Amino acid sequence: MINYNIFTTIYIMKYIVIAIIIVSGFFLANRFIFFDKDSTDSHLQPVSEVKAEPLDREVIVEIESGMTFSDITEEVGISGTLMQEILTASEDIYDLVRIRVGREMKFYFDKDTGEFLRMIYPIDTEEELYIEYNDEGNIFAERKPIEYQIKIKTVSGTIDTSLYQSAVDQNVDIRAIIELADVFAWTVDFGMGIRVGDTYKFIYEERYRNGEYQMPGKILAAKFVNDGKTIEGYYFSEGEDEDGDLVEGYYHPSGESVQKIFLKNPVDFKYISSGYTTGMRYVEAFNVSTGHRAIDYAAAAGTPIRAVGDGTVTFAGWSKAGYGNLTSIRHNSVFSTNYAHQSRIAVSYGQKVTQGQIIGYVGSTGFSTGPHLHFEMVKNGTKINPMTVDIPSDKSVSEGKLEEFKEYIKVWQNELDN
Repeated sequence: MINYNIFTTIYIMKYIVIAIIIVSGFFLANRFIFFDKDSTDSHLQPVSEVKAEPLDREVIVEIESGMTFSDITEEVGISGTLMQEILTASEDIYDLVRIRVGREMKFYFDKDTGEFLRMIYPIDTEEELYIEYNDEGNIFAERKPIEYQIKIKTVSGTIDTSLYQSAVDQNVDIRAIIELADVFAWTVDFGMGIRVGDTYKFIYEERYRNGEYQMPGKILAAKFVNDGKTIEGYYFSEGEDEDGDLVEGYYHPSGESVQKIFLKNPVDFKYISSGYTTGMRYVEAFNVSTGHRAIDYAAAAGTPIRAVGDGTVTFAGWSKAGYGNLTSIRHNSVFSTNYAHQSRIAVSYGQKVTQGQIIGYVGSTGFSTGPHLHFEMVKNGTKINPMTVDIPSDKSVSEGKLEEFKEYIKVWQNELDN
């Protein structure tokens, strides 16, 4: 006869042992999962150090000539309906018709479902366009500032041929040299005013993303000894004004601006008879079509014409190119201006002129249909629209911020002097 009590006891004992093993296993697993770096069990590896796989699938498209936004979205698998939603959401933020060749457009999709998550496009060096779903599940577009890691770089040297060559020899980014020349162009003529033996030192930002160098940032401070004269300039921001615009500029140690502004108009005029255009226009009187990268100011014959800024006369005489009596003024290494169709010229080649000085009088000489001033502005060799050009402010540091400015630049002054 079988003794059921013995088997029952053995049966119960077996499950007690299994239960102990399970509890012990759970305890050990729990120790592993919740172990942290403060524990003395340093032989265990904390789970927090295990990197998770990325949740999104990234697709990068480099924009090539002839590509449209529609082409790009089709290439990455976005439906026509979603593409239209994206265009509608972004139209008041940034027009995606204006995408630029050479830039990269990034798309992110859920790696499991393939669902669109977001798109990023660099508008310029300062902002990116982000398009993604908001909390309500609708496509949403916004501009976001690009976050760079900033390193400060100091460069100094003595000029043998030019500032450009001296800096390039030290592997300085050409864009930083151009920015330096633009900022201080009103104070130092880098094209014609530099002398062999002049010295310089400047401090500027280098911008990095994900550890890789991208571009130079702001010029922070600079010091030149030009033909024995010491010139200093410092970047300073006063913050935003009452309209929300940033008040910033480059200033001498006294707080005066190192930059100057042009006169708004070179002549007292009745009206603008022809605006700036990049296309062709038909001139019936001469039966020709021509471009017009200038502003025509209609005014009475003999009305005085004034230089819009300080500079040197580089041409004063008759032009065979249809300008008639023409005066050209070089203001600095960046800007020059041309004044055409004059009845009479009041300055001569090589003469120094000051802002507001009379340089000639309105006429109708050359390729002209009536008395007016044909006014051109040239920046770095290219004719630009005088009505829309971004001219730096010539305002000094405000009285309320002057002491703060002088305290702020002490660090940079010390750096430039050592």
